[in-house]
Amino acid sequence: MTALAPDVIEETSFLRDALRAFRKNRMAMVGLFFVVTLILAAVFAPWISPHDPYRVALDEQLLPASSTYWLGTDNFGRDILTRILYGARVSLVVGTVPSLIALMIGTVMGILSGYLGGRTDFVVMRLADMMISFPSLLLAMVVMYTLGANLLNIFIALALVGWASVARVVRSQTLALKGKEFIEAARANGASRATIMFRHIFPNVVPTLIVLFSLSIPDAIMWESSLSFLGVGVQPPGSSWGLLVAKGKEYLFQAPLVAIAPGVAILLTVLAFNFIGDGLRDALDPSMKD
Repeated sequence: MTALAPDVIEETSFLRDALRAFRKNRMAMVGLFFVVTLILAAVFAPWISPHDPYRVALDEQLLPASSTYWLGTDNFGRDILTRILYGARVSLVVGTVPSLIALMIGTVMGILSGYLGGRTDFVVMRLADMMISFPSLLLAMVVMYTLGANLLNIFIALALVGWASVARVVRSQTLALKGKEFIEAARANGASRATIMFRHIFPNVVPTLIVLFSLSIPDAIMWESSLSFLGVGVQPPGSSWGLLVAKGKEYLFQAPLVAIAPGVAILLTVLAFNFIGDGLRDALDPSMKD
């Protein structure tokens, strides 16, 4: 029978304890349940949505909630619930993809800055400071106005906005790790800089990256909603929650659900991801508990 190495046992124990702590966090579990339900609803929207999201019925404009249209209809007679389900697809993708891109860029830049130091650190951190000091929404709007309003450019704009904060966090952890004994041992054994950075330092910042990723998704959803609301995000006939709110505000007093329903969807989704992020933070780093 083969015995497990001590580091493997320690890692397994850490993951088990983190999972147990996450499960004990009721708000995190509520958030996880909501997000999983939302993802399933978005994936299976063509099968579970009650109506065609692009069907126009001008004789059914701005109808109130009923057994046929659970949340009523918009100014084109389209079912609001169906539009929200399809909008969840766009909002979740826009929340996830740019956050992942920003995470990868910020991780690489943060590790390089923290470990190499010197001019590399100076250049990366001044660039990050410049990005952070510039209003995020305004920067994203400039990118969208310059490149054009489409989904790919939204990815670029939000990734450009989000990488700097990740880089600063990863840099601070790299600075703390590079003086540790196991890094010194790797250096003494002749390990290259690349090996030390991405085989020894990177695995130790993964828990922090998981938390940052979970907390950056609601930010990206809010930014996309804001861009679409301002007319430089997703364009008609596409469906995103920000666009639905923007179009629905014109009929707020005639049919409040046209704007309120997608707004509530944004609110609940952002809260759910924040609950998950807080739960992951507490589970992976107990010292950060309030």
